[in-house]
Amino acid sequence: MPSENRAKPEVIVQGISASQGIAYGEIFVYLQSQVEVPNYQVDPEKRIDEVARFDQALLVTRQQIAKIQSEVEKNLGADEARIFDAHLLVLEDQALITETIRDFETTGRNIETCFNGVAQRYIQAFAKIDDEYLRERAGDIRDVAQRVLQNLLGQAENSLSRLAEKRIVVANDLSPSDSASIDRSAALAIVTDSGSKTSHAVIVARSMKVPAVVGARDLTKRVRTGDRILVDGYEGIVILNPSEQTLFRYGEIQLQKKSFEQRLLESIRQPAVTRDGVDVKLMANIEKVEELPQVKEHLAAGIGLFRTEYLYLSSARIPTEQEQFLAYAAAAEALKPQPVIVRTLDLGGDKPLASHPDLFPHEANPFMGFRAIRFCLEHHQIFRDQLRAILLASAHGQVELMYPMISGVDELVRANALLEECRVELRARNQPFDEKMAIGAMIEIPSAAAIIDLLAPHCSFFSIGTNDLIQYLLAIDRGNERIANLYEPTHPAVLRTIKHIVDEAHRFGRPVGVCGEMGGDPVFVPLLLGLGVDSLSMTPSWLPTVKYLVRAMTMADARQLAVEALAMDSPKEIYAKCDAFYRARVKVG
Repeated sequence: MPSENRAKPEVIVQGISASQGIAYGEIFVYLQSQVEVPNYQVDPEKRIDEVARFDQALLVTRQQIAKIQSEVEKNLGADEARIFDAHLLVLEDQALITETIRDFETTGRNIETCFNGVAQRYIQAFAKIDDEYLRERAGDIRDVAQRVLQNLLGQAENSLSRLAEKRIVVANDLSPSDSASIDRSAALAIVTDSGSKTSHAVIVARSMKVPAVVGARDLTKRVRTGDRILVDGYEGIVILNPSEQTLFRYGEIQLQKKSFEQRLLESIRQPAVTRDGVDVKLMANIEKVEELPQVKEHLAAGIGLFRTEYLYLSSARIPTEQEQFLAYAAAAEALKPQPVIVRTLDLGGDKPLASHPDLFPHEANPFMGFRAIRFCLEHHQIFRDQLRAILLASAHGQVELMYPMISGVDELVRANALLEECRVELRARNQPFDEKMAIGAMIEIPSAAAIIDLLAPHCSFFSIGTNDLIQYLLAIDRGNERIANLYEPTHPAVLRTIKHIVDEAHRFGRPVGVCGEMGGDPVFVPLLLGLGVDSLSMTPSWLPTVKYLVRAMTMADARQLAVEALAMDSPKEIYAKCDAFYRARVKVG
């Protein structure tokens, strides 16, 4: 190690683990420049030329993205290349294009100004979405808008395709285009100041099998190209100027992690059965059909949550019955005879339709406002299209339907009545569907948790959405940094509520799953199983770790853990007990 680095103090920066692995080397600091957009009035006689200039920029941008997509498919594979399908969809978004031209015709300002203004409105709308995966669509629009503006202004595009030598890329953030252009042979790791676990930079890093840490705040301001850092993609840590002792310790950790990962790979092919012989149903959460290969690769026991909002948010218009049917049927065909639980539309709240702002008027408290089942019961035609699509898909595999944000019996009864009307329509069309398709309700509102006995006669299963249930139960806005520390899944009220849901549902013979974040967190898995939960659904990448844990524990121990946790009054002490249970059974090394 260079002597100048030995003299510098070791500094640890905590970020968010995004792609596993450990890397050590020199930094290349990449600072993406933002386009400066001029603002001026266009002469009336030049307005036709201005629109033509816009059309040409869109065409050139399409060609650039198609070229990047082709290179990504060649270097990383078809799945990673599909990242850019969203970019091409942005360029085909008639709402965005039409609004730009309308603004231009109304104001007479140059097309860059009009396009940038419309794009920023879309970016802000998606950036407010709570769902991490869907929020990343703001990055898609930002990236495409940057390219279009560069082409309008005749500027060269940014590129990371020619790193001089093996480097750790450190950036404020990486757009999908930046991520895709990274030189695979020279990138040791990726670290960003901002970003999330679902950002395109992370997807590319995982595909390249290099470590990645996101959310390392202001790291780009603390380092220079040529500095040496160590990146711990397991714990989300970046270490500046690591000492010889730190480098030695991480060398040992790397060997242990590789050994553990090998055991996980061996475990994924084994059944999810506890040491005392209890089968555990481990399922996957997905946003879109492109995730099906990962679901199958990790041998999930079906899909416990197919979020359907992406079909609506990734298009400039509301998808048709046929378009939805094709997506749901593809999942059913791919996974049959395993179940695919399709959740009906959960728009509103943090997921408004940017292309149809009239459907979601401004609300002071949208999370508790006009969203999910409430929206669907007001907009029958949109809801009917989706219900018919789900029914039609049920002829292609074991499809089950689940309503979100149910708060009382009336909503469930009204939704089921509309579903029955859709059944009648399909029978009249002579179109086949599963007459016995299972109907479920998500339990994410405290009022629903309190009346499981009243809801049970109207559905055949329940799924606990822990994210919202905890938020509503504890009156904690997870997005509010001042009180986010109060969001505690191990709060006694949360555990007692889950226990009540399970006990009441089982009394009526209804199974209960968990499809929120708790269901995929290995620290909470034994506790949930001990409380009597019948199935867990999670992000596919969590399945190997959770399955390994299930195979390393006994259900008897999990039930005892739940008994002890229910008798405790401190969320932190309950968490510590769950963490100790997990660490005692999943030893990395």
